[in-house]
Amino acid sequence: MNMQAYLFVHFKEKRTPDGEQVYFGVSTDGFNWEKVNDGNPVLWSYYGDKGVRDFTITRTKEGKFVILATDLSLSYGMLNQYNHSWGEAARNGSKCLSLWESEDLIHWSEQRMIKLGDEDFGCLWAPDIIYDNKQDDYVIHWSSAHARNNYGFKGIFYSRTKDFKNFTKAQLLYQKEDSGVIDSAMYEEDGSYYMFLKSEQNPGKNILMKSEDITGPFKRVDTFDKSMEDVEAGLYEAPTAVKLEDGKWCLFLDFYGCSAEQQGYVPFIANSLASGQFVRSDKSFTFPYGFKHGTILTITMEEYEILKSYQKIPSKY
Repeated sequence: MNMQAYLFVHFKEKRTPDGEQVYFGVSTDGFNWEKVNDGNPVLWSYYGDKGVRDFTITRTKEGKFVILATDLSLSYGMLNQYNHSWGEAARNGSKCLSLWESEDLIHWSEQRMIKLGDEDFGCLWAPDIIYDNKQDDYVIHWSSAHARNNYGFKGIFYSRTKDFKNFTKAQLLYQKEDSGVIDSAMYEEDGSYYMFLKSEQNPGKNILMKSEDITGPFKRVDTFDKSMEDVEAGLYEAPTAVKLEDGKWCLFLDFYGCSAEQQGYVPFIANSLASGQFVRSDKSFTFPYGFKHGTILTITMEEYEILKSYQKIPSKY
């Protein structure tokens, strides 16, 4: 009998604006996934770029749920303000993240735009949230191009908050010397902090960093590089991980080496983050469609049942 279930907050890589909205998937075992709300969005972005990507979700210590997302619509923006250029989006994209809050995963606050970047920042990509038990606050981290290196290699930046209303001035968390880094996802295990990243070059793969402190300094985990040797470069990004009920960790990497509608996550299993040894495990997983860049949250079986039967009234935002 499962004691816990799992929620995947994600988007769909579609060429229409409905893809870049908030979708939920649920699972009782982390292996077999079902769609929520008949595979339709549960939240829509009405502010900023009117599209959201690259979600993170956290359950605060008070029991509130917070979703953060990249404020970016390729459906609208690439044809509109970004001139078909990822570089243009990275340089001139939103300095805000989109935020929603909920007490129960069903009723959500109105979307808020959180301005964590100033004029020196390019777009804020792929936020992630981790609770810092030493300072009793939350560290939000994301990737950005920045004026400090003339908008060259992207770095990982962070801001702290206790209440998701007041945020400290953004600071650099990690910069890789020989390439940009994006898609940071951080987890705590036995008092150490592990940060998965997508390295844009040298190698063009996902890497794992370790630190004894939540804000670094970070060291590369070589055993993880070895376990990724057979994973083709330049085709996987957006790492997200979850600790399964049996204590193993499941790392999902987002495969984008195919057409947009087919894209989705590939799973890798490890006994611990410290080992760095992840084994690809496709055959044991099923997804109803291409889940894109999201985060998995452990939920209760009661929350799973509520989400499974959730039907959103279309006219309610």
